[in-house]
Amino acid sequence: MEVTVTATSHKTLLLNTLAFTVCFAAWMLNGVLVTFLTSRGIFPWGQVEIGWLLGTPVLTGAIFRFPAGMLADRYGGKPVFVALLLLCAMPMFLLSYVDGFVAFALCSFGFGLTGASFAIGVASTSLWYPRKHQGTALGIFGAGTAGAALTTLLAPTLLLTLTDQGTHLDGWRTLPKLYAAALVVMGIVFLLFATNRKPETATLTVREQLEPLQSVRVWRFGFYYAFLFGGFVALSQWLVPYYVNVYAMSLTSAGLLAAVFSLPAGLVRAAGGWAADRVGARTVLYWTFGLSCVFLLLLIPPRMEIQAPVQGVMADAPGLVEAVSDREVVVGKDRYAVQPPGVGQTEFRVGIHVDDEGFHLMPKASFNQTPVVSVGERVAKGQLLAKGVTRVYFQANRWIFTTLVLMVGVLLGLGSGAVFKHIPAYFPGRVGVVGGVVGVLGGLGGFIHPIVFGYLLTVTGIWTSCWILLAVFALACLAWMHVVVRRMMHARVPALMRDFESPRPA
Repeated sequence: MEVTVTATSHKTLLLNTLAFTVCFAAWMLNGVLVTFLTSRGIFPWGQVEIGWLLGTPVLTGAIFRFPAGMLADRYGGKPVFVALLLLCAMPMFLLSYVDGFVAFALCSFGFGLTGASFAIGVASTSLWYPRKHQGTALGIFGAGTAGAALTTLLAPTLLLTLTDQGTHLDGWRTLPKLYAAALVVMGIVFLLFATNRKPETATLTVREQLEPLQSVRVWRFGFYYAFLFGGFVALSQWLVPYYVNVYAMSLTSAGLLAAVFSLPAGLVRAAGGWAADRVGARTVLYWTFGLSCVFLLLLIPPRMEIQAPVQGVMADAPGLVEAVSDREVVVGKDRYAVQPPGVGQTEFRVGIHVDDEGFHLMPKASFNQTPVVSVGERVAKGQLLAKGVTRVYFQANRWIFTTLVLMVGVLLGLGSGAVFKHIPAYFPGRVGVVGGVVGVLGGLGGFIHPIVFGYLLTVTGIWTSCWILLAVFALACLAWMHVVVRRMMHARVPALMRDFESPRPA
């Protein structure tokens, strides 16, 4: 580990970050592409199939992060990064020729290897910076996750251009070729300009490299990362169909708002590493998990209408119905007032169909009565003449929703940067292996979340069910970390902890 920071350190960090950005943009392609293909009717895939296609590249990237990290620890980052970039370009190119679910899934599995680039970059970057700067350096490298925002911002526009605004749908097949070209170009740039460095532990046996995996701490960090990074990966893809279905937005607009989540979430990782260098990773994680629970709970109430029966209008005496309108019912000589819908009241419609209804922060309520009898009908005393209905409508305003999602994204980015501050501090020389395992678990979170989101949506029919899952996950992370911190405090300063728990009288 070199103590001083040099120009080569900064060059390596820049190249690692650029390569990771390109890889991450490719890794997240299916979020936009699959949504486009299904919304245009090119492929008739259901929600579960979509969930699998969103998760398949994430699974590949997750599984191969561990061996990629081991290879980087043994051979250095440069040769492994170059091989990965060039290798992944092939299935990405072949994606442009698929004609069904299985072929699409196989190509997605292949280019999903781009997700393993994270473990390579972490192992390489940590070798060029001293311990006191590693949090910041790894945070800057992690900002490459903003590649997801590049895809959600640019890919929808590219698809519209390539398909001539949707008139020549087969034009989508050019998009994977462009991504494949970007991977090849980045691989050549990395080959020409990157400097390789091997860690001092490069001569360790495989058994010695794997020794840190016996520590529960590694798996705890991975659990945190499954929520932080896994949630980021899942939402970077899931938010596109979410906006399209819940708010009736175009694919381009949905991609833009999804980028409002993914771009800051990626860039703020550097701030998370910087904050962890100064106030400690645990402090950052405490705030991250706690505030995430709050914002995720606020996202759970769906856009909805609740309709309930209330007081209606009943006949005081028997008679013949003489007249019926939306304001009164006449029975014999008796006139019964009916409450019509108020002028200017909210038009209550559920879900995706209202796009320009104005801004409603709080739920809106409406009461009206609807006649249930007709002219010429004979009614008895106490018979219902008009039924009463109260409607309560919650808009789940898109701008409030987007702001809350943005806050969740920022917290996920801060927490991700803080987690990787822990790794070189606890496991110096094994950053590739440990970072690979933590990355695997984070990637598995990104793989599993969209699939579970799809099943929850199928079972409940409610899009906001995904926030419930993430809120429970955040709470579990917070609880586990708090239990561990208390145990550590009891072990190291038992007298102080006894005073905290059972204070002595003054």
